[in-house]
Amino acid sequence: MKAETLDKTNRFREKALARGVPSTEVERWLEAARPCATLAATVDGPVVGHFGGPNLLPAGASRLPAGLHLIAMLNLAALPDDATTLALPPDGRLLFFARLHPDDLDASGRVMYVPVGTPLEEESRDDGHDRAELRLKYDFSLPDNEVLIDPAKHPHAGELRQAWSEVLYEEGHHRDETHLQIDGYSRDSYGEDDPITASAAMAAVRAGKPEGRRASPWARPRPDDWALLAQWYGGVMDFGGMNAGGDVFWTIARKDVEARRFDQVTVLGCFEGP
Repeated sequence: MKAETLDKTNRFREKALARGVPSTEVERWLEAARPCATLAATVDGPVVGHFGGPNLLPAGASRLPAGLHLIAMLNLAALPDDATTLALPPDGRLLFFARLHPDDLDASGRVMYVPVGTPLEEESRDDGHDRAELRLKYDFSLPDNEVLIDPAKHPHAGELRQAWSEVLYEEGHHRDETHLQIDGYSRDSYGEDDPITASAAMAAVRAGKPEGRRASPWARPRPDDWALLAQWYGGVMDFGGMNAGGDVFWTIARKDVEARRFDQVTVLGCFEGP
């Protein structure tokens, strides 16, 4: 375990025990921890890509629809294999695009995989997000959505989730600074539904199939399980004159990551109105 994740684990354990949670339940909760990579300009790790800037597209690609902006470019060769559980390509680049929808406080978008050696061209637009370096921090996440947790099996789930919130609050970049999370659990301001679970259900509806068995945080991931490819917290954003804070989620089936079918991504948004 990396030093930074060991410290975070110990802080969570201390806070949970201080709330009266039995040690066996704390350790059981930690068994559900999933590694992830937190990428931000404010951390000290190596540069693995960048936020924002002009839209980038593979040479010769069609122009993007209006309103779709480059959120981040990830250099996969710079992302260590052990930073996530996803079977990402060893090289090339991932381009994350999103569009915000003021009418229903939602988002849409896409992901493009650009193989190594493919040149990128800039689209000349001046309404995108400011460019900033993406630096890597080894991290982990814990389940923090009600739909994932059976209260009969985890009677102290409320205390455990509160302890986790306190740990995250201590890390200033988590909600105060724009950042990208690769892999791990999704997290939003409400903590009720789960965008990963919702994406799996939507995919089943599109395929005309019944929703499969929900992936348990304590079960070994399966190829058909959906995963968090990335979650972006962009700070308070302007929705046509109305300010709202929230997140954009790019989710995908694990088997599609391995097959490099990034066109199968589902993009969702969760925003808080004023």
